[in-house]
Amino acid sequence: MKINQAEYIISAVSPAQYPTDGLPEIALAGRSNVGKSSFINKMLGRRSLVRTSEKPGKTQKLNYFKINGSFYFVDVPGYGYAKVSKKEKEAWRRMLETYFSERHELSAVVHLVDLRHPPSREDVQMHDYLAYFGHPVVTIATKADKVPKGKHGKHKRIIEQDLGIKKDEPLLLFSSVTGAGKEEAWEALKPFLNRQEGG
Repeated sequence: MKINQAEYIISAVSPAQYPTDGLPEIALAGRSNVGKSSFINKMLGRRSLVRTSEKPGKTQKLNYFKINGSFYFVDVPGYGYAKVSKKEKEAWRRMLETYFSERHELSAVVHLVDLRHPPSREDVQMHDYLAYFGHPVVTIATKADKVPKGKHGKHKRIIEQDLGIKKDEPLLLFSSVTGAGKEEAWEALKPFLNRQEGG
C-alpha cells in the first residue's frame, strides 16, 4: 500500500474525544515493549510519526493517526508494564473496555506479540478479550529478524497454540528493522480499510 499521508490527530480518553468522521479504525494492541511504535512507523514509512524512545507504558491514551485521509490507526495503551499504579491500570481498563465494546468504527485489531518468546499471560488474556468482543484480529509476531529463519516455524506454532489461533486466522511475522512482513500485513488489513456503513 502506498502511504501518501499519515498524521497524528488526537489522544483520546473517552468517546467524546473520538473522531466523528466515521472512517474505519484499526486498533493496535500489544505489550508495552513489543515494538508497537516501530511497527506503526515502518508500516507508514515514517521514521518518527510515533515516538519510540519513550519509556514502556507511556501510551496512556488512544492515539489516533489518520492514514491517506481514509482510515485510522489507533494506538492503544500497552499492557504488562508493572510500573503503573492500580488506579492507572483501572482507568486504562475502563477506557479500553468502552472503546472495544462500543466503538462502531472499529474495523479490526492488530494484536502484536514478540516472536522470540512464548505468549505471556497478558498476551493470552488480550487475545481472549478481543475474541470476547468479536473483533476480527490480525496477529503479528514482531522482531522476526532476531529469530533465526530456521526457527520461525517452531516459534510461530507456539504462538498459534498458546493463543488458540484458528487455521483461518492470520498470524504474520514482521520485522521493523528489515521491513519483512510489511506487504503481507497490509494485505491482511485491506479488507477492513473500506468498511461499508453499517458493516
